[in-house]
Order: sequence, then structure tokens, then C-alpha cells
Amino acid sequence: MSTRRRFLHPLWLLVSLPGYIGFRLLPALSAKPWAILAGIVILLGACAIIPLSVATGSWTNRRLADRVAWIGLTTMGFFSTLFVLTVLRDVVLMCAHVVLRADAAASLARSSAWGTLGLTLFCTAAGLAIARRPGVVEIDIPVSNLPDGLDGFSIAQISDLHVGPTIKRRFVERIVSRVNQIGADAIAVTGDLVDGSVKDLSPHTAPLAGLAARHGVYFVTGNHEYYSGEPAWTAEIRRLGMTVLKNQHVIVERNGASLLIAGVTDYSAHHFDPAQRSDPAAALAGAPARLGVKILLAHQPSSAAAAADAGYDVQLSGHTHGGQFWPWNLFVRYFQPFTSGLNRLRGLAVYVSRGTGYWGPPNRFIVPGEITRIRLVCAR
Repeated sequence: MSTRRRFLHPLWLLVSLPGYIGFRLLPALSAKPWAILAGIVILLGACAIIPLSVATGSWTNRRLADRVAWIGLTTMGFFSTLFVLTVLRDVVLMCAHVVLRADAAASLARSSAWGTLGLTLFCTAAGLAIARRPGVVEIDIPVSNLPDGLDGFSIAQISDLHVGPTIKRRFVERIVSRVNQIGADAIAVTGDLVDGSVKDLSPHTAPLAGLAARHGVYFVTGNHEYYSGEPAWTAEIRRLGMTVLKNQHVIVERNGASLLIAGVTDYSAHHFDPAQRSDPAAALAGAPARLGVKILLAHQPSSAAAAADAGYDVQLSGHTHGGQFWPWNLFVRYFQPFTSGLNRLRGLAVYVSRGTGYWGPPNRFIVPGEITRIRLVCAR
């Protein structure tokens, strides 16, 4: 594909979707030409601000870049929801034209246009509020033949924090404080920590040095670390005091029982560095033959099949965001083996976090973020 065609394809999409929204809603919202013209200007402004917000990473004026990112990414979420609701409105109106009189159908067209806009505003505002306040989710994972010494072993998991354009130091500080309040035996950070360079974001990730747990803080790479300069971020994360596991493991002793915590590079890591191909089996190399439980930290749920083959008991993942916000949470299941919560694959328990932060639009409508407190318990 030529450079020109690669550019025109997303541009066509960016113009056509707001164009469809404007064509379907603006005439119904107002019959006054000036109001329709104002609506067209707003739609054209959205067409400009959305791609501009994605390109702010290279701007030298970081304060301006962050403000544009906030506006553009929030607008992106708004129009994403507005587009879906406009399509649903059209489906309803098509049915209404079949069963209603012409005057009733016209009245429905006007009222539904305002309803669509109002509902979109509500979803965007509520989604923003939810996105900025991830809650603590508590989950017990039953493990067969779990030694008594490991019964109740707890792990605090955060995932997909996505420190970047709209997630900064104050948000990270709140997350660190809440994780430490859990008082878990270990902490797992399962990838996609950042969206940007160490140079730009290290002041905002610095609070992560405050994460503390009796048996350590462990990190595995996600795909966004590779987009953001993985070697530099691996060095920075180690400097912050976390143990980075790249197809490696550590052994934790508790009450006379041994627990293995392994970590793999991201499922897609080999596309960026062939030497970093994700390998759950290799992460067990040199492990003792007798272990109470084997836990794998893997950013993507797609690692589960290989983890089950390798004999792990538990896998902790993220990546999916649970779809992040409605209606995309309804579709993520078609692209991932598991989307959120506790799942089973043969003898492997797979817990998938919905993520602690968010990516792109600051919106988590219906799909709240989470800090997860996981407890290992004996299977009954």
C-alpha cells in the first residue's frame, strides 16, 4: 500500500463516521440553519482534535500536549459511544416506520435524537468518573493439593496502568497507596505499565518505588512496553525496585512450603526482539521438582495454553481491559481466549484483570478498573 493510501484510509474513516452522525442527528435536533451549521463546525473540530491528541507524544510543550490529549481522547470516547447509539437509534427508527403513523415516527425521530445525545453525555461523564477510581476486587483461587503453609498466600495484582497522556503521578500515587494498604504477601504488575518514553514519564512512574510486599514485587512486560522502548523501561523498572521476570522464576518460601512465581515476556515480544519470545516452559528451567504451587505472570491471556502444557497451577494476566467500556466489552471475547475474571483451562486457573488504568479514552463505562487481591486457597 502506498504512503498516500495509508494516510487516506484512516482519514476517510475519521471523516465518514462523524459525517454519518451529523447526517442522522443534526436535522432532527434542530430545524434552524445556524444550529445545524454550529453542529457541523463541532463535528469538524472533533475530526481535527482526535488525531491531533494521538500525535502529542513528540511535542516539546508537555503541558499543552497533555491538555490536547485530554480533550482529544475524551472526545474520541464520546464519539465512539455516540456512533454506536446513533446506529441503534436508526435501527429503532426503521422498526418504528413500519408500525407507527408518520407523525408519531417523526416525533420519535426528534425525541430520540436528543435522547441519543443526552445518553452519550451521561455515558462519557460516568465512564470518566469510573475510570479515575479503580476499586479493589477480592478473589479466591482454589488450588488442588495446596500445602497448608501456602493456604491464604495473597498477591496484589495491578495491570495495564498505562501511565501516559492522561494518567500521571497523582493517579499512580493513589494506586501505590491502595496496593500497600492491602498488605499482600507479594505484588504482581502484569504489564502495560506505560505509554511513552522513560524521559517523559519517569517522574510519573517514580511513586512505584514505594510498592512493598514481604515476598517481593514482580513485573512482566506487556506489548506497550515494547512500543515505548522496552530496554530503557526494563532498566528503569529494576531501578524502582521491582524484579523483572523475562522467562524466569523465583522461589518463595512460606511456612515451610515453596511457591514458584514465574514471569514471561509479552506474548508478542518476539515481533520486537526475537530473543525475547515468550516461553512459559523456559521460565521453569532449573526449578525444583517438588513445589507447592506454580504461578505464572503473563500479560496476555493467550499465554494460557502454553502455561497449562507446562504444568502451572495459576496464571495472572491483563491486556484485555475487559473491553474497557460499553459496547466494546461485548466484542473483546471474540479476540481473546479469556476476557476478565477467573477462568479455567484444564488444570490451570487463569485470572484476567480488567486493568487498573485505561488506554486511549478516559472511559470505563460499565467496565470498572481494578486492583486485585488474590488469595490462594485449598480446593475443596
